[in-house]
Amino acid sequence: MKLENNIRSMKLVTLTTLLLVLLIKDALAQTQVSSYVDPTIGNVSRFLVPTFPTAHLPNQMIRTYPDKGDYLSDQVSSFPLQIAAHRNNGLFRMKVIQGELNQQSKNRKMTIDHDLEVVHPWLYATYLIEDGIWVRFAPGRKSAIYQFETSEKDELHWTISGSEDLSGKLDDKIILLQDKIRYTTRGTEPEHRVMDVFAHVVMTTGKDGDVMTPSLSTQKGKVVVSLPKMDESAVQIKYGISYISPEQARFNYEHEAKDQQLEELAANGRQVWETTLSQIQVEGGTESQRRTFYTSLYRTYERMVDINEYGQYYSGYDHEVHQSERPFYVDDWIWDTYLAQHPLRTILDPMTEGDMLHSYAQMYRQNGWMPTFPQLYGNHMCMNAYHSSAIFLDAYRKGIRNFDASLAYEGVKKNLTEGTFIPWRQGTSRRPIDDFYHENGYFPALKVGQEETEPMMDGFEKRQPVPVTLGISYDFWALTEMAEELGRKEDAKQYATKSDDYKNLWHPNHRLFIPKDEEGKWLDIDPKSAGGPGYREYYDENNGWTYAWDVQHDINGLINLLGGKQAAEERLDQLFREPLSMRKANFYVNGANSTGMVGQFSMGNEPSFHIPYLYNYFGAPWKTQKRTRFLLDTWFKDNIFGIPGDEDGGGMTAFVVFTSIGIYPVTPGVPVYTITSPVFEKVTINLKNGKKFKVIAEGASRTNKYIQRAFINGEELLTPFISHEQIMDGAILKLELSEYPNKDWGVEQ
Repeated sequence: MKLENNIRSMKLVTLTTLLLVLLIKDALAQTQVSSYVDPTIGNVSRFLVPTFPTAHLPNQMIRTYPDKGDYLSDQVSSFPLQIAAHRNNGLFRMKVIQGELNQQSKNRKMTIDHDLEVVHPWLYATYLIEDGIWVRFAPGRKSAIYQFETSEKDELHWTISGSEDLSGKLDDKIILLQDKIRYTTRGTEPEHRVMDVFAHVVMTTGKDGDVMTPSLSTQKGKVVVSLPKMDESAVQIKYGISYISPEQARFNYEHEAKDQQLEELAANGRQVWETTLSQIQVEGGTESQRRTFYTSLYRTYERMVDINEYGQYYSGYDHEVHQSERPFYVDDWIWDTYLAQHPLRTILDPMTEGDMLHSYAQMYRQNGWMPTFPQLYGNHMCMNAYHSSAIFLDAYRKGIRNFDASLAYEGVKKNLTEGTFIPWRQGTSRRPIDDFYHENGYFPALKVGQEETEPMMDGFEKRQPVPVTLGISYDFWALTEMAEELGRKEDAKQYATKSDDYKNLWHPNHRLFIPKDEEGKWLDIDPKSAGGPGYREYYDENNGWTYAWDVQHDINGLINLLGGKQAAEERLDQLFREPLSMRKANFYVNGANSTGMVGQFSMGNEPSFHIPYLYNYFGAPWKTQKRTRFLLDTWFKDNIFGIPGDEDGGGMTAFVVFTSIGIYPVTPGVPVYTITSPVFEKVTINLKNGKKFKVIAEGASRTNKYIQRAFINGEELLTPFISHEQIMDGAILKLELSEYPNKDWGVEQ
């Protein structure tokens, strides 16, 4: 009898799946760029954090994925109702149990078969192979639907786990859930932040949508919802999430999910993704390259997320509910995203980028510090420097003005003049070590073997004196440039020389940036390997060879330090060829963040993104074309291992999008892109202003990649640069390619 039931179950599932697939395909008979998206790409990391198969709508609040580690695991611990922030644990973590509810069944994980998974941004489905249950999920903006299908006429139970504050009650068939999100800042005086999250949950039949009557029991940190034996083969769990109130959660549910079935929500979601992704149309390239490209583009929309709930939002920055019709975006890691993800949005969706910067400015207004890692619950103190400076300058110079530039400038200035530069302490006040920086122009290192003297310093993250000095130099450059834009002449004059502080750590013999102690003495270290885990005593996540190039704001100054363009080119060649000088096993003891290695170049970490493009500035553009195509082909495959490092919610995949198109923003804050060999024969970006930017490279292929001549709107282009204004005016960039390099093209005469 069990076997017959299972066979009937599989027939039911097969029919349901077929109908769902046909429904979605019929809705998109004309265009199918969304079919190239595979959220499982990169789901197995090389060392640190994998990508996640996140189901969500572009830049929207609801996000989820099964809680099961990485792709290799075949057991799911829970299906969360919500993921509040990239990488965070889920909220309202749900497990389904069929039959008797006991301690063993409560603790047992749910086993899946990878080959039966359906993974899309708009629909996730998996078969619990030991239980005979299909689980499906489709996201809305603030609401979503889970569906559970089984042929067994048995009891069904859902255990919902959370913090010790989790509570639930049943009110006229409606399940009301509430939990608390907690975060504690780092430092000697940690701040404890607490905020509420609410879920309005309704269980309906999958057949006609009738509301069902469950039973509910609660215990510490867990809510159990049960349905008796029944004739229904499918149960839908429809819900709304709110950070404001139970009433708002109900509104969100009624506004989005109440009158929809899962199939409809999934079909609508795919149409949203199709519209979003098809803003960029590509021709040529391989199937694998299109899969990598569109999956990368999808990932750039995971963050930031709009938490405005239809006219109001809760802010973790002042713990108030604000009335506003504008989006309020949170969840960003500026250290990662200022390089490419924010610049990409300045092209694809300037209005949304402006809304995000408006959100940053409002956070400063509400909290008193300009955030660097703005999360739902407030600023997450993470990494080093204050690169929110760069995104404001970049947007302003690109004509994006739907944010308060004066308020933003005020916040950036406060960070740099009143805030500390200690890593992982952003948003706290200036310390004596910061006074030393302002007076001497560099962040001091401890002597080798010296005990830490600064009580605020993080015990694991350490001082990171080189990246702090380089990063703050960039930020002061951005502050000075923004001051010029806004007519703050005195500020511009006062801070102008601070952008040169990086030069204070340049070691002419090493030809690298080497840390100095408070006495101004160089530390005698090996810049390849010194500094402990992540090289953090001196660098951060990357060694001295990576940070040798971390001066995007003054490339001419770097060229001078290196001895001219030819010497700079030769040194850059050496970067890609310089050996580890140790066994890989030993290298990765401290260098686990430095993945995707090519010589001493690390493709798997953000400070490296611009480096292969520096050949364009050094007089050898053909080497940029060679390197970027090699890096894409080598490290960004369309499989579960296809990301070389931490993808960071779109921070890394934005590099893939730009490089595949054939342009890259080396210096955020300068409205210019440098050119490389595109992956595709034709790229068309349908701009929001109604114009089109096209890159045409007939015959582009793995070997046919070297630019011979270039034309912008029919006029020959002699340098490997194109302005933001040209792109937004609807330019056609035409590249003539060959299998062999033209070593004269793009070289300044």
